[in-house]
Amino acid sequence: MSTTLCFDFGNTRKKVAVFINDTIEEVITLADDSAETIQTLIEKFKPAKSILSSVVDHNLAMEELLASATKFHKLSHLTKVPFTTPVGKPETIGADRLALTAAAVHFFPKKNNLVIGLGTCVTYNFINKYHEFVGGAISPGLEMRLKSLNYYTAKLPLVKADSNIPLMGYDTNTNILTGVVMGMAKEIDGFIEEYKGRFNNFNVLLTGGDIVYLASHLKKKIFADPDLIFKGLYAISEVNNP
Repeated sequence: MSTTLCFDFGNTRKKVAVFINDTIEEVITLADDSAETIQTLIEKFKPAKSILSSVVDHNLAMEELLASATKFHKLSHLTKVPFTTPVGKPETIGADRLALTAAAVHFFPKKNNLVIGLGTCVTYNFINKYHEFVGGAISPGLEMRLKSLNYYTAKLPLVKADSNIPLMGYDTNTNILTGVVMGMAKEIDGFIEEYKGRFNNFNVLLTGGDIVYLASHLKKKIFADPDLIFKGLYAISEVNNP
């Protein structure tokens, strides 16, 4: 058996998935990225390989630690991936979007895939049937929208996310929740319809921590996997850490 640690450092959370061979055994939310935290993971799981996807300024010492104890790879525009990136500045593509794209190509090859990531931001990532990452869109995520209503107004409260919402809000909190959650759901439905109308052999993948709030409000049942980014990271690690 071989163990791989797949680190995903987003704007909101730092997480690591523990793979035994090609199966996720557990996903851990990290309190921090200190050398002590990383060393504890290494001692507990004794990984042979590790990979890091980071869109934040993380502790660079962890890279040295992982490189000394495992076969380590940091995801970047120089990473070997199973698709091409015919865009103007491939170095500007977020590591998280590269991982999601790799997962789409790995699990649904030769399809026109739209991968929607529901994190701090909503990312729409389109990979055509020729395995070209063409681009997509970025919009504010659920928590960002809720916080902005509170921050930019004098009296609107900060409301916690919830999937149980009415069609018509009956007080301030439910008005905010319905507006934000249903607004996002309609946005996502709209993007899907636009892509579907333009491309055949079309497939949609949904991932990210906010699936629980949005999935039930979307028009169509689509493939949803909260661990998709980790599966993409594992696939990339296997190519770059043979």
